[in-house]
Order: sequence, then C-alpha cells, then structure tokens
Amino acid sequence: MTPSPHHPGRVVSLGIHILDVLGRPVTRIPPKQDVDLLEEIRLTVAGTAAGTSVDLAKLGVDVLAMGAIGEDAAGNFIVDTMQRYGIDTSGLRRKSTVQTSATMLPIRPNGERPALHVLGANAELTVEDVDFEAIATARHLHFGGTYLMPKLDGSPTARILAFARERGVPVTLDLIAIDRPDLLEVIAPALPYVDYFMPGLDEARMISGLHNRQDVIRFFLDRGARHTVFKMGADGSSIAWQGENGAIEEIRVPAFASPVVDSTGCGDAYCAGFIVGLLRGWDLVQSARFGSAAAGLVIRGLGSDAGIVDFDQTFEFMRSAETLLITD
Repeated sequence: MTPSPHHPGRVVSLGIHILDVLGRPVTRIPPKQDVDLLEEIRLTVAGTAAGTSVDLAKLGVDVLAMGAIGEDAAGNFIVDTMQRYGIDTSGLRRKSTVQTSATMLPIRPNGERPALHVLGANAELTVEDVDFEAIATARHLHFGGTYLMPKLDGSPTARILAFARERGVPVTLDLIAIDRPDLLEVIAPALPYVDYFMPGLDEARMISGLHNRQDVIRFFLDRGARHTVFKMGADGSSIAWQGENGAIEEIRVPAFASPVVDSTGCGDAYCAGFIVGLLRGWDLVQSARFGSAAAGLVIRGLGSDAGIVDFDQTFEFMRSAETLLITD
C-alpha cells in the first residue's frame, strides 16, 4: 500500500520505554541467600511503546521512538538495541535525574510473569518532550503506557492525540492498568481521539468497573473511542464499533495455538501486528489475525522481542497455524 503524501510511511510509537530483566523458569524466591539455577536470563527492550516499536521494526515498518530514558547503562542498552533493529531513536529524551525505567520478571513455568518495576524516567516524560512535528507527518501514532507516565497522563495525552486527530493521523492506544481509584478519570480525556483502544479485556474491566464484555465495549464507545480492540489471551481478541443504527458491531478473532514459554510482550506484539494490517489496508479481521500471529510467536520465547523474525515468517504462521477455540 503506497503512503499518501501527507503520511510518508513512518509510525511514531510514543510512551513507556523499559529495560526488562527476565529469568525462567522461576518456581520460588530462594530463602536467605540461597541460589536457584535457571535455564535462561535475558535483557530486553520492553514497554507498551518500546516493545511495540521493536516488533513493528521486525515486521518491516519505519518507526520513530518517542519517550524518556535515563543517562545510564540501561538507557544506552535501549538505544543501542533499538538502533540495531533500525528504529529511529532521535525522539528519546535522556533524563539525568532518574534511572531508566526497569522491570524484573521471574517467569513461572506456565508463562505467567509477576513483575517488580521501577517507574524511573517514564515518570519524567512531559508534553514538552514530544515532537509534534514528527507526529503531524506520521502515517500512524501508537501511544502506549497510560498510567505509568504521571506527567503525561490525562489532559496532556488528550492534547497529543487531539493534535494527531486534527492532522488525520490514526491513533492506537495501549496501556498498563494498575489498581488505583482514578483509572477512568485519567483515560477519559483521551478516549474521544482514539481510533483503536487496545487494552487487555481485564484492564478494560478494571477501568470501567463492569464485567460483561458487551457492557465494557459500550462503556468505552460511549466515551468516544471509535473502536475497542480487547486482547483476551487464549480467548483471542474482540474488535467492536458502533454501527449506523447505534447497535454494537463486534468481531471475534481466535488466538493461535502456540507453545507457552513467556507471555511478556504478547500484547505489544498484537498491537504491532494489528497496526501493520492497518498500514497495509487490510480489513479488521485480517489485521487482528496478524496481530494474533505476532503474539503467538512472541509467547514461544523469553522476553517481549522473542519469536518474531520478519513479516514473511509471521504471515506464514498466520496462514498455517491452528487456532484455538473461542469459549464465549
């Protein structure tokens, strides 16, 4: 699909950038100063902006990363790694007063991933750090990390997304919901400017206070999101919008069968695959299937950058892999 002159083809991925330290398999925290031996420990670039950037780059997309990192070894690792993937890191701002955001992830044998996180430089990202000119000339804006960017959350986020909307730049938004009383208050100003609202279903339930999926869908569509795209793990994903008669239209897309090693970064991979589908002019079903394929590859290895090699490998996996049954 040939980009229009207004959109030269670049995706801006704006939000949290994290150094992940992962180890597997972890069955316990050793007592006292005892040592347990693991099969694997890795360092990776992660976060709902940075992880998606890496996957987009692997899938052949020109990416500009925007966010904040520290002036430390962890920040250097993020920059060096992203540049090796061909990502433009000129939109990353170095913060001298805080460390780069980082997470320790002891991965359980079933792929679950409890997290120990340092908020770090992501907490210092402000609207003044954002390159609005780059957003204005982008083909797509992916915004990732609401609730972990206290100086950008709320009205500053809405300002950025409204700017993108005014210039015809489509917006996807992913987040990391944490248990706090102001979840809806923080996200509500941005929702009218979001084309594809892409949290996990459990996160959307936490924000809305509702459980039934149809009720959750309507909750966010009524507050301005053009589409909800809920990631649902083994139950696949849901893509919904409001039809011309006011009724909710929903598509369910199954997940692909894949051996589970580590679920870290599967949501980021889904977002990347979905965005690639949109950029290629695919319909919502095909875009969601490609997102599911990207996630199905990432879950096979340790870390958010595992599994995906390139577009052709991911497309072939989408074409040939078995899908899981949708249970509801």
